[in-house]
Amino acid sequence: MRRNRVYSVSLLLLLGIVACAGRPELLSRSPGNPASVDLSGTWQLRNETGAPLAHASEREQTIRMPRRESSRRPPKESQSPRSGGSAAQIFIETGKVLKISQTVDGLFISFDRAVVEEFTFGENRIASVGPIEAQRVSGWEGRSFIVETLDEQGTLLTESWTLDEDGSVLVRVITMADGDKEKFSTEQVFDRA
Repeated sequence: MRRNRVYSVSLLLLLGIVACAGRPELLSRSPGNPASVDLSGTWQLRNETGAPLAHASEREQTIRMPRRESSRRPPKESQSPRSGGSAAQIFIETGKVLKISQTVDGLFISFDRAVVEEFTFGENRIASVGPIEAQRVSGWEGRSFIVETLDEQGTLLTESWTLDEDGSVLVRVITMADGDKEKFSTEQVFDRA
């Protein structure tokens, strides 16, 4: 009887480990800012190269609420938050004018005075928009501030913010990938206003 109990507990532990191994997790990034980069200021969009971000933003902007009985199951492709897209797209904010306030602990980015996004240096948390959840990590990598958002389907949204030309230009690179397959990439260049 005791032997069966040990086997049962071992089997449950093994199943738990296998279930947790299915979805990749993001590793925390450095909360330190060793290069003492300050992204603060008001920034005006100059241009955008690569796959236009507008294509990702022009899709249907609705969030479909899951039915109560299916709230624990991952959404089917037809139930994705945006038509033809992934849940990670929900976390992309855009604007022609950005106002960035930087503190010792993080960034506040205002997009066209309409939406304010907050990023804490070294954060590793679950971010949510309505019923959509994703793991988010952020921190410094050299002179770039990096934000990574991983949705439940494994789509990774990566944003990097870097100052160029003696601090008068802000470059934002946005990529979205599903595993090794890049879905889109774009670069936005902002001039200090």
